[in-house]
Amino acid sequence: MTKDLIVPAAEGLCCPPGNFYIDPWRPVALAVITHAHSDHTRWGSRAYLCHEDCAPILRKRLGDVRIETLRYGESREIGKVRLSLNPAGHVLGSAQVRIEHRGEVWVASGDYKLEADGVSAPFEPVRCDAFITESTFGLPIYRWRPQAEVMGDINAWWAENARAGRASVMQAYGLGKAQRLLRHLDPNIGPIVCHGAIEPLNQIHRDLGVALPPTLNVTALDKAGLARCFALAPHSAIESPWIRRFGVHSDAFASGWMQLRGNRRRLGVDQGFALSDHADWPGLLQAIAATGAERIFVTHGSDDALSRYLREKGYDARPMATEYGDEEGEAEPAGEVDTGGA
Repeated sequence: MTKDLIVPAAEGLCCPPGNFYIDPWRPVALAVITHAHSDHTRWGSRAYLCHEDCAPILRKRLGDVRIETLRYGESREIGKVRLSLNPAGHVLGSAQVRIEHRGEVWVASGDYKLEADGVSAPFEPVRCDAFITESTFGLPIYRWRPQAEVMGDINAWWAENARAGRASVMQAYGLGKAQRLLRHLDPNIGPIVCHGAIEPLNQIHRDLGVALPPTLNVTALDKAGLARCFALAPHSAIESPWIRRFGVHSDAFASGWMQLRGNRRRLGVDQGFALSDHADWPGLLQAIAATGAERIFVTHGSDDALSRYLREKGYDARPMATEYGDEEGEAEPAGEVDTGGA
C-alpha cells in the first residue's frame, strides 16, 4: 500500500507524488480543476489543468491564465502518477479526478450529481481504492424529486404568472443552475430574459453545443413582454436597479436548500424550488457504493454526519477539511436551518 495519494495542505488538496493540487484555495504551480465554480477555482496559480469544456469558463472567470485541457477518459503522466478526468455531472465541464500510482487508484469527486441534466456530461462512477466525496447535502432529509417534476412546477408557476400579467423572476446561480433551467423551460409561455451576468455564460454553453432557448436583454421588451417574461438573475441583482424594470412580479429561488422548511421565508421569495446540482442523500450513497472504495474521505457540507453513517456501514470513512462550499446559489441560507427532524 502506498502513502496517501491526496492529502490536505495549506494550499489545498495536494497530490505529493504528482506535485500538483486539486481545486487549490491558494496559488500553486499546477492546479487541477474539477469545475469552474468560484469556490473551486481561485486566481493566481501558475498553470491550470481542466476538462476541455471547462476551459472557456475558466478563462472567462480568471482572465489570461495558462490552461491545459484533457478530454474525459484521456490520461496524462504528471510526476509519478497517471491522471485522468471523468464526468461528474455537476455543471458543464465538471470532472472527477482519477489518480493512479503503483497500482492504487484515488478519485477526487469535486461536486457531482447523478441525475442527467441535459447540459453537463452525465456522472460516471469510477472504481477506486479511495474516494474523496463532497457532502453538501449529506443528510437523509435531502431527497430530490425528479428533474422533470420540478421543471413542470416551474413552468406552471411561470404560466400562472403570465396569465396574471406579472413577470416571473428566478434567482439562480449563473453557472450551471441558470443553464439547466433554460434547457428545460417552455419558451412557448413567453419571452425569456437573462441578467447580463448570466448571458456570457449562456453563450459559452451554446458555443459548445448545448441547446438553449433564445434569451433577451431586459431592455428589449415592452411593458406587455415584461408582464409575461421569465427572468433569470443572480441573487446579487435582486437589490439592484435592474429588478425595478419588471414592476409587480413574482420571485423564486432554485436551490437544494429549498427542500428545508423556512428557507424560502428567510430568503424573502414567493416560491422555492428544490433543484440542486449536487447529489442528494441517496445519490451520495449510490455514488460511494459504485466506486467500490473502502476508504472514503468526506469534504464540505455534512461531512461529520455522512462520515459517521459510512463508518456504521463498515467503511473506513472520515472528514477531510477543505475551504469549499461557498458558491453562490448553493450556499446555505443565513440563519438557523430547519433540518425537518433529520
